[in-house]
Amino acid sequence: MNLPSDPVLTVLLCAAAYLAGSVLFALPVCRLWGLPDPRAQGSGNPGATNVYRTGGWLPAVATLVLDAAKGWLPVWLAHVSGLSVMAQAMVALCAVTGHMVPVFYRFKGGKGVATALGAGLALAPVTTLVMAAIWALVMWRWRISALASLVAIVSGPIISALIEPNTLPLFGLLAILIVVRHRNNLIRLAQGREAGL
Repeated sequence: MNLPSDPVLTVLLCAAAYLAGSVLFALPVCRLWGLPDPRAQGSGNPGATNVYRTGGWLPAVATLVLDAAKGWLPVWLAHVSGLSVMAQAMVALCAVTGHMVPVFYRFKGGKGVATALGAGLALAPVTTLVMAAIWALVMWRWRISALASLVAIVSGPIISALIEPNTLPLFGLLAILIVVRHRNNLIRLAQGREAGL
């Protein structure tokens, strides 16, 4: 990965990505559909899976698309601005971090999977699509979102090393961040208590 080609623009886009990531779209989507606060339901995660549990597919898909878009847009802007892959990866990490520790919600956010999906599609689309296919296969077989997310994200560094090796550091860091955010899910999975759809 090359060094950031424009440090000032990189910092500005990183800040914008963090602020965009800090918008938890599950909350306005639930208000729009007249649904309860997803943070008070199920796992308490403000993400598409919890929205699905309370409101079904339509608001869940809206949440997924919006959370992915806030990861995709800043990375795409970094790309079209001619920033290096390293700079784009930094922007991607800031967007995901914003979702996990959002400044607008007292730093209590979600798991970052959908935002990582959007950022990955902008930076490493082939790797990300393969990971999405793995997620879909695991989800189809076991119907447990946390398990599908963990298997997909842990596979990311391996896939990126094989297909888009210049993005390996990004997928390695994303894997660490997202696995740590899923630590309670890992405990429930080990105990056989993790809820499915």
